[in-house]
Amino acid sequence: MMTEKDISKTDYKLLKSLFWRSFTVFANFNYAIHGGCGFCYSLLPFINHYYKDQPEKKKEALKRNIVFYNATQNVGTFIMSLVASMEKQASRNSDFDVESINATKASLMGPFSGVGDTLFWGILRVVSAGIAMALGAQGNFLAPIIFLIVYNIPSIWCRWELTKLGFSVGSKYVMEMFESGMMGVLTKAASTLGLIMLGGMTSNLVKINTKLVFNLGGGQVLKLQEILDQIFKGILPLVLTLGCFYLLSKKKVNFTLLIVLIIILSILLAFLGFV
Repeated sequence: MMTEKDISKTDYKLLKSLFWRSFTVFANFNYAIHGGCGFCYSLLPFINHYYKDQPEKKKEALKRNIVFYNATQNVGTFIMSLVASMEKQASRNSDFDVESINATKASLMGPFSGVGDTLFWGILRVVSAGIAMALGAQGNFLAPIIFLIVYNIPSIWCRWELTKLGFSVGSKYVMEMFESGMMGVLTKAASTLGLIMLGGMTSNLVKINTKLVFNLGGGQVLKLQEILDQIFKGILPLVLTLGCFYLLSKKKVNFTLLIVLIIILSILLAFLGFV
């Protein structure tokens, strides 16, 4: 595997910029693309450097990297630097499959968030808070500072090491896969995994259940939600998601307008007793 010593001075400098910019990844959070703007901002030093003589490719790279992004920021720098290495290859090889960049990013967000949330939000934060609370209960005024130190030192160290590791892995294996023709296989596998992850997110985040009940006579009633759960569990969230996707992608409906429409529709359906 490529080591830190194998990273050129220029790339090392760019990685430092990416590392510091990664702290702002969710500063411009919005519900449409979550940390997409911050992700693109973090990659901007690489994009500016490697596409400086290719304005059209630079424009496409900016569009490519401002899409939806959501991963625990303590470990997300691995994804950022891996994508940076792929952008570097894309800038140098005109036949590089750029679709593989977002496919790889989408496929890694879920697994890295699972690990990152568990380690940093579920364990390290609780341990840090426990130590600080114990000190605070004894009247130690350094308690909040101890919390920041215990939590942030491992977090920042991990963030930087993953920044270098992601770029090293990308520079080594992405180029090898590209030269051996395995990039197509990677793209397909990453796209499939990415769709699975997005499907799981849709199932967990979009909640809609109908309260419609039909009286069939003879004291028998039919609860529509129970029937739908037996036929296709989660079909209503899926229909709502696909409907929103259609309006956003095909009809170019403004995202803010779409949120307002969903709020109005939710109130109306709840008032009528449908949901």
